[in-house]
Amino acid sequence: MVQVGSYNTLKVVKEVDFGMYLDGDPDEILLPKRYVPEGLKPDDEITVFIYHDNEGRLIATTDKPVAVVGEIAMMEVADETKFGAFLKWGIMKDVFIPIAYQDIRMKKGEKRMVMLVIDAQTGRVTATEKVDQFLSNYNLTIKENDEVDLVVFQKTDIGYKVIINSKHTGVLHFNEVFRELQPGEKLRGFIKAIRPGNKIDVSPGVKGYVRVKNEEDRLIDLLKENNGYLPYNDKSDPESIYAFFGMSKKTFKMTLGALYKKRLVVFTQTGTKLAE
Repeated sequence: MVQVGSYNTLKVVKEVDFGMYLDGDPDEILLPKRYVPEGLKPDDEITVFIYHDNEGRLIATTDKPVAVVGEIAMMEVADETKFGAFLKWGIMKDVFIPIAYQDIRMKKGEKRMVMLVIDAQTGRVTATEKVDQFLSNYNLTIKENDEVDLVVFQKTDIGYKVIINSKHTGVLHFNEVFRELQPGEKLRGFIKAIRPGNKIDVSPGVKGYVRVKNEEDRLIDLLKENNGYLPYNDKSDPESIYAFFGMSKKTFKMTLGALYKKRLVVFTQTGTKLAE
């Protein structure tokens, strides 16, 4: 069954002058000609995003929307009406958000954090700012060390409140990041700890050794690009390390340590150089 507001992989039924029809079981769904990739033919399968057009018909597109149903994202207000507002979706159609689903009245040009849901009455995709009702840490679907998708929700006294996999909330502490994060910003991370009361601490990037292994080759490449020497070592300050390498000092030290054990680098008083 076709999932509206999501990606679907569908079979091409037939070709027409204005596009191709896909098998929506039971209905056929038009993929307009502008979105038909070269070489696509009947009986082929294609992954498309499905939405309702302004006349209520299901339409397929290969454009990528800002978010799909069930996701939380920062979206820009395209227009406002007395009944609600329209948000830029990244495709031909905007998403409607009724006034009742807004925290405060939206204004054109603003960017607001919303969740995309299916309206129970119309079956169409709509947006809501009332995201708390969809988030809960009561029954967790994640565990420590799991890799997760994070969306920055708001800045707090201890760090950033983040939304985890569009289902749970957690905290990304200030000592885990070395730049200012903005509401709506998306990043990958992992579950660092689950504390009593299902309070969740997260970290950016990937866990432990996997992260170090991914960074080793990059650090070696950077050394080679800079004549075998970089003016950074385990005594460099965290901010300069993050600015140049895009990693925390902890990860940087772990990566250097791994390369040193392999005798690929040596340390100097002022930095690090490739071993001869």
